[in-house]
Amino acid sequence: MHLEGEAKLIRIFIGESDKAGVIPLYEKIVLEAKAFGLAGATVTKGIMGFGKDSRIHTAKILRLSEDLPIVIEIVDTQEKSESFKEKLDELFESSKCGGLITIEKVEIIRYSSSK
Repeated sequence: MHLEGEAKLIRIFIGESDKAGVIPLYEKIVLEAKAFGLAGATVTKGIMGFGKDSRIHTAKILRLSEDLPIVIEIVDTQEKSESFKEKLDELFESSKCGGLITIEKVEIIRYSSSK
């Protein structure tokens, strides 16, 4: 797959404990992105954050949280990103999880494998 130039970045903010059935929601999103044929996805675990409920989640030893912030980033063309938003809506509806989804314009400078 060749990607270059203008594209879209989907950024999804959820909690570590969010589930899609029995598997973590972040895992389900990445597997769906791969099945959808998107260029790539990365999951990052945060060490501190808060969301709509304004409750602090932190990895500090005195306040261990089992619901640390998770950010999933997915980059692909505008067309594929727009199409994948529908799948994300389905996943969030069926899992009944909260979260935040953003999409922004990015420029791909390089996209290549290590081979």
